[in-house]
Amino acid sequence: MDAITRMRCFIQVVDSNGFSAAAREMGRSKALVSKYVGELEDELGVRLLNRTTRQVSLTEVGEAYYKEAAEILQRIDDLQASVQSSHQEVRGRLRVSAPRSMGDDMLNKPMMQFLAQYPDIRLDLRLEDRFVDLVEEGFDVAIRVTQLEDSSLIARKIAPFRTVVCATAAVVKTHGAPGVPADLTTRPCIIDTNYRYKQNWAFQSDGERLSVTVNGPLEVNSATAAREAALADLGFLRTPLFFVAKDVRDGDLVVVLEEYEEPQRGIYAVYPHRRHLSAKVRAFVDFLVDWSSKNPGC
Repeated sequence: MDAITRMRCFIQVVDSNGFSAAAREMGRSKALVSKYVGELEDELGVRLLNRTTRQVSLTEVGEAYYKEAAEILQRIDDLQASVQSSHQEVRGRLRVSAPRSMGDDMLNKPMMQFLAQYPDIRLDLRLEDRFVDLVEEGFDVAIRVTQLEDSSLIARKIAPFRTVVCATAAVVKTHGAPGVPADLTTRPCIIDTNYRYKQNWAFQSDGERLSVTVNGPLEVNSATAAREAALADLGFLRTPLFFVAKDVRDGDLVVVLEEYEEPQRGIYAVYPHRRHLSAKVRAFVDFLVDWSSKNPGC
């Protein structure tokens, strides 16, 4: 328990940007907080914090330790909160942010099923293609395709995320299947401007990233319209697999250049780094993870 207490003091000092603020937050004396952090550094044999009279900052090893320690303490807190909230009712307003195209296709079914299972939840789902500040804007959860770098947030993977290039069999037959990404420069492409790189499609070859500039008959900021254009034989489309999974399964669209796809990322539920996770957020994230495992590719 002493090791956990020291770790908590260190995390709080970093989060509060100082020993005095951390002491007030924890209800302890500044001297005791400083003592615990010093003992932690002595036990590890490294300096975690650079101290001046006005502020503290993380050392390089301190930054690495902070990220790992924060995750360990979060797991401990989550376990305790899970036990304590096991008999609590899941109710109240739940504010969720998600990308517009993902909500239109991937999230509609599970969201409706979640509400059916938890009738006391009032879901406020905001579908918009921007990066929201969860704490500043009061969101409980955000669904993101990202590599989480902000240590003040917690992320739980819901499903893998794969981006594919696809077209109808008619388009492949008429224009030829591209053998390498550069072949797309001579073929009609449908450009979804919601995609981060728009006309510059990224691929990977032998571990190296490469970019191909494409053009075509349509540029549109709607994944739905881009999908319809692909199904209408207008060209090759770059899109998340989940958005065209059924079309691919049914044979209406054919995936090309699979060996050049970028490494798979993940779809994550992201929520603020809190000590006690609410029952409604826990239930929502658990539900999405379970639903995704039972409906892969949807």
